[in-house]
Amino acid sequence: MADIEPFPNKDSIEFKDKFVERYSKLTDFEEWKKYSLAFPRKAIRVNTLKISVEELKKRLEENWVLEQVPWCKEGFWITHKEGRRDIGNLKEHALGYIYVQEASSMIPGKVLFPDAGDKVLDMCAAPGSKTTQMCAYMENKGLVFANDVEGIRLAPLGINIQRMGITNCVLTIMPGQRYAKSGMVFDKILVDAPCSGTGTVNKSPGTLKMWNPAMIKRLAIVQRNLIKTAYDILKPGGIMVYSTCSNEPEEDEGVIDWLLKGTDAKLLDIDLDIKRSDPIVEFEDEKYNPEVRKCLRIWPQDNHTEGFFVTKILKPGKNN
Repeated sequence: MADIEPFPNKDSIEFKDKFVERYSKLTDFEEWKKYSLAFPRKAIRVNTLKISVEELKKRLEENWVLEQVPWCKEGFWITHKEGRRDIGNLKEHALGYIYVQEASSMIPGKVLFPDAGDKVLDMCAAPGSKTTQMCAYMENKGLVFANDVEGIRLAPLGINIQRMGITNCVLTIMPGQRYAKSGMVFDKILVDAPCSGTGTVNKSPGTLKMWNPAMIKRLAIVQRNLIKTAYDILKPGGIMVYSTCSNEPEEDEGVIDWLLKGTDAKLLDIDLDIKRSDPIVEFEDEKYNPEVRKCLRIWPQDNHTEGFFVTKILKPGKNN
């Protein structure tokens, strides 16, 4: 694993007592702190709609070191040989040859992996990292609906779709739950749900100030509404991926447990070359369906990435 570069002010960052108590029960808190209070590794994903992986590597390897992300063949951790960090200023970025994307963020699109002829919904799409990844897998065929709730969030989504040369994508703006009234059904759906972001402290330390148990409970209600809407508009035999960049059980295994209780959803195994931690099957007097063991739970210390949670869900139907 790459060297860790701690925040220079890491010792001055404060943790709420309830946060420490909770995370000490969930994981090795000192290891979590070590990786969460360190600069994240920069990563890129090659946009194969415009350039091959080998061509992109030839363009960059004179000045940059590229290390393969094991779970995504288009993904690379990237460091400059002389310390440069401004990857967003590269002409390859402006040309849409690369997308600057955290390595664990590449997992949901990889797990869903839509086919060229699929009709896909990305329910919470902005700023577009996973949307553009899925469109590339589909080779600009089929159709992707990329939705978000606010116009200000749609602006970067639209820019990224244009920059990456996406032509099979439609943008919509509404709360994801309103898709229940659209009359549409989808082959595959990604619900990368709005969340507390506790897996992303390494890029947003301010998350620690905002964190509180009441906020987690409110978010879980939103997440339940989104996942239920998505399941209702998924075709029988279709696949849905639910993901968050949170490590909170209520937002992760708790939401999946709730879906399993109220529907005929089936969880599928996630086969990726990645170090993972055991999913949470019991927390604060809540016992979750043992099927949640099929979920992918990643702590920041597992792979020196953001923390992430991913679940692959099948809606039973014909041919399965």
